[in-house]
Amino acid sequence: MNRSLVLLAVCFSTIKCVLTTPHLVALRAAEAGGETSLLWGRAGERWEPAGRLTDYSYAGYRRGERPLPERHSEVSVKDFGAIGDGKTDDTAAFQRAVKEAGGKVIAVPAGRYVLTDIIEITASGTVLQGAGPQQTTLYVPRPLEKIRSNMGATTSGQPTSNYSWSGGIVWARGDEDRTLLAKVTSAARRGEKVLTVDRPDRFQVGADVRLEQQDDADGTLTAHQYGGDPSDFSLLRRVRQSWSARVARIDRETKTVVLDRPLRTDVRPAWQPTLHPARSSAEEIGIERLSFEFPVEPYMGHFTELGYNAIAFSSVRNSWVRDVEIRQADSGMFIGGSNNTITGVTWISDRRRDPARNATGHHGITLNGTDLLLSDFDFRTKFIHDITMSRGSAGNVVMDGRGEDLTFDHHKYANHANLFTNINAGVGTNIFMSGGGAKLGRHCGAWTTWWNIRTKRPVRFPAGWAPDLINIVGVVSKEASTTNTEGRWLEAIAPERLVPPNLYEAQRNKRLGTTSR
Repeated sequence: MNRSLVLLAVCFSTIKCVLTTPHLVALRAAEAGGETSLLWGRAGERWEPAGRLTDYSYAGYRRGERPLPERHSEVSVKDFGAIGDGKTDDTAAFQRAVKEAGGKVIAVPAGRYVLTDIIEITASGTVLQGAGPQQTTLYVPRPLEKIRSNMGATTSGQPTSNYSWSGGIVWARGDEDRTLLAKVTSAARRGEKVLTVDRPDRFQVGADVRLEQQDDADGTLTAHQYGGDPSDFSLLRRVRQSWSARVARIDRETKTVVLDRPLRTDVRPAWQPTLHPARSSAEEIGIERLSFEFPVEPYMGHFTELGYNAIAFSSVRNSWVRDVEIRQADSGMFIGGSNNTITGVTWISDRRRDPARNATGHHGITLNGTDLLLSDFDFRTKFIHDITMSRGSAGNVVMDGRGEDLTFDHHKYANHANLFTNINAGVGTNIFMSGGGAKLGRHCGAWTTWWNIRTKRPVRFPAGWAPDLINIVGVVSKEASTTNTEGRWLEAIAPERLVPPNLYEAQRNKRLGTTSR
């Protein structure tokens, strides 16, 4: 049996596997022999932990080491009085359900449920589980600004609602564990795994820990996250950095802790590095198999948004959004926290587009955390910013998706080391079109990678938009390949020829010794 048939047989034997177009592209590229990158090779033989290509393989639920859980419903919103007839306001029933049945799987049976206030989820283990996005719909007739007003202003002083860039009608909130385990007492370099600490007795092998650093008065952490080329960031307040790993070994004699993954950036005493338990008060939260729908109203343009927003995660960990459709949104999702997976999401809209931007909304999805995974997505409408990285976002992966004319928005604030891989970006008018206020640094930080991005129009290296220390591999381009180890990196390999076609999967498989999911 040839490789294609073997993969198809495995696929059909696994309930969760769907052989979508991106997966077919990956299969064909692998079978064709293809071309490899100087940064990775065919199986990672060229990769170096301290090199310009980050190890992105820890992104997603449970660090990509476990599939999303398949849990069965334990209660129903109808047990708390929900009707689901599209007319009755079911808000109170939903709020009672998440409060009284927190930690359980709450079924949302087929129906149309009207929500007029925020459904706030704080209890770990809580799952809102619909009957499918075509059967279960949450209808939201009023925007968040008219529900709980939160007016603010842009960085230039233009009055607008803060819901223009935050919040959701379903909002999961948590708090990170702030317990101090130890202070890091010596510097370490990007790519290394050993940290010297003042309290090695407070660690256990196998425990997950979170490293935190904060900028000094001279902004040296910000400059580092921009690869030494930040541009003007005089209006950027001191950035904070968060990164997690697992303890692999402890040496109490040398006061060192060995971690299981290479450091994503340097560690320096000037940045006050500390180690904490990598825990949140909100984990294992799921929103799945339902749709969010907002009124069909003309989109009036940038910063007019009042908050027709679907989902928000704040300081949430090891959680997920799965099999969801979002209709007529101002913004779809704002995902914070760490190690969350967003998969199988579709954005559609019947709104009249803003002619100035050809868009029906503001932000499709914002990844505002670390080691987040967005996969198998489908933009069937256009946002000003389809996929956004902002405020120190790092280690996030966007893969196996498509859009009509995607923009990979980088909203400044020292975001860095994110990955976009195996994506059909559609027309490719300007995949690097981005927002963000003045004097907040370059749009994109160092070590961010685009790998196998398919567009109808050729891609140019975005000079000045980011430092040269970014990687563009596997794009249609009229520019010649440039592979400067310390400078610009563009490998103009035809996307259909690039092997491996999905860098995240290749890195994950190499680390875990597995094959593609």
